[in-house]
Amino acid sequence: MPAPVALLSLSTASPPHQMPQGQVAEVARRLFEGKFPQFDRMAKVFETAGISTRQSILPIEWYLQPRSWPERTAAYLHGAVELFVEAAQTALDEARLKGADVDIIVTVSSTGIATPSLEARAMARVGFRSDAARVPVFGLGCAGGATGLALASRLAKATPGAVVLLVIVELCTLAFRLEDLSKADIVATALFGDGAAAAVLRCDEGGFAHVEGMAEHTWPGTLDIMGWRVDPQGLGVIFARAIPPFARANLRPAMIEMLASQRLGLEDVDRFICHPGGMKVIDAMEMALSMEQGCLDHERAVLRDHGNMSAPTVLYVLDQARRAGLPGRSVVTALGPGFTSSTVTLRSAA
Repeated sequence: MPAPVALLSLSTASPPHQMPQGQVAEVARRLFEGKFPQFDRMAKVFETAGISTRQSILPIEWYLQPRSWPERTAAYLHGAVELFVEAAQTALDEARLKGADVDIIVTVSSTGIATPSLEARAMARVGFRSDAARVPVFGLGCAGGATGLALASRLAKATPGAVVLLVIVELCTLAFRLEDLSKADIVATALFGDGAAAAVLRCDEGGFAHVEGMAEHTWPGTLDIMGWRVDPQGLGVIFARAIPPFARANLRPAMIEMLASQRLGLEDVDRFICHPGGMKVIDAMEMALSMEQGCLDHERAVLRDHGNMSAPTVLYVLDQARRAGLPGRSVVTALGPGFTSSTVTLRSAA
């Protein structure tokens, strides 16, 4: 039997600037109350989001001035490369490998434009070989953690013995804006933070978990649920439809279908490791998948301490889960633009 695809290591990296939720709410009120007539009615989201603090690549003062796309791009390039290097190096150290050992680099990021891409900009600092294969991926949004892990697993399986490094970096705070506000912008201001995660995969009997399978489900006619709008300020968030009620109504049959493709049922899963898009999304996922209310404790803890960082967030949850002790079988799952549900099924190697 060939060796399974193993997760040899997992790391997370957060930028240094803290954004306490109370402080963000006060600043938002000062800035938006006179510009957005519905702000008072929406201000509750800062209290109900389940977030205590978040991290950002820049101090909060930077966001208090209008910023152009070139300014946001410059901030993205600097901050994303720094987080990329930190997350990648920590994951490689845990796997007892060096940058020169990496054969394939998968980079997932949807919150900025980088050409050359982030792994090219970080090559010298991490020590990647000049013949390392580079796979930059854009556009996955919040599903990028699960989909990126699935892609890295497929590449590791297709090239036995190859070391695959997955790095996910998102700087969601760069979407904060002061003009042309929408309800989605207020929600984004209350939810989004910055962060990165990385993992090393290889066909190996070791590691802390083995990849059993992966699956995706994209619902037709749902392009408007989540995405980016593009204007002179840069990328602005779109939440055209409420995600929690959609998840409550549609996630269960999609999950049953995805698991069935792996000859599994809901009852075969010991723990769902979910992307915490927001407190209401967590509640909706528990309801849709018939979990006890409150059982997604790692998800709530990550949301409380880091906010929604988009793609890397679910790997923060996986990191907490593995430190607490992974059960026999878990399913990493995230919802994202498309509108898509992405899953990766893991078996504990402990």
